[in-house]
Amino acid sequence: MKIEDYQLLLDLNQCRTIRKTAKSILISQPAITQRLKYIEEHLGGKIFLRTPKGLLPTPFGEVVLTHAENVLDQEDMLQEKLAQVEGKVAGTLSLGASSLYSQHFLPDLLQSFTKAYPDVTIDLVTGVSEEIRQAASPFHIAIVRGEPIEDYESFHLWSDPLFLLDTVPIGKGERPLIEFKSDPGFQKLIETWMARDRGILVKRSIKVDHFETAKQMMMRGLGMTVLPSSIIYEEKDTYSWLPLEKEGQAMVRETWACVKPGSRALPQVEAFLNHMRSEVSG
Repeated sequence: MKIEDYQLLLDLNQCRTIRKTAKSILISQPAITQRLKYIEEHLGGKIFLRTPKGLLPTPFGEVVLTHAENVLDQEDMLQEKLAQVEGKVAGTLSLGASSLYSQHFLPDLLQSFTKAYPDVTIDLVTGVSEEIRQAASPFHIAIVRGEPIEDYESFHLWSDPLFLLDTVPIGKGERPLIEFKSDPGFQKLIETWMARDRGILVKRSIKVDHFETAKQMMMRGLGMTVLPSSIIYEEKDTYSWLPLEKEGQAMVRETWACVKPGSRALPQVEAFLNHMRSEVSG
């Protein structure tokens, strides 16, 4: 069997239908069906059952899928070791990145990085910082907001002051606060500010899933929200805003690049780290 066969099995298991798999990997359904038939005949057993809810791995298939994951992991490790020996910037770069960073900063960074290093494959997972922090072990580099990851080599990227924004003058009466899903570190900053700033009347009545949703709702006059400086350059020219402060000092959200121990020995990791730091400093 080829590496591509093991990847196809994992794709089928993730997508659950041949149709969705074909759409995802840009291969025709008949070609996938034929290849799956060959793999099952080669291995001597049924890997998937076709059910109304999609493909379901058989006990035989579960063993094969576990083996497929191990084969692909070993292949990645081999490619990384070969690249390390040759000093070539290639292989897979596994990244975990906070939602804010991945939406507003990572696309441009990856565009310039992959242009400079076309032999590097990017494996990216995004989520709120706490999710990335909790699932950091597979990532070569985890980009998180708040506190750095313990026992990782961490590089400070920037400090992000927090601002309260609204469509009406701030402090002129009680207003709904539009909150969004975030990690405990951000929530602690909000709670600290609310406990100290008694001059602003807040009605905690709206909670959404994403900071961009909160911003859009604020822009439509549904309430005020707290956002970091890095994503509100234009909004500060249009809406009322107030910096969040604690004892006269700006309340900030830190951004860190946290590198898994030992990962900097991989050329693609060191190259991305240097590229990212040069972009931030530039």
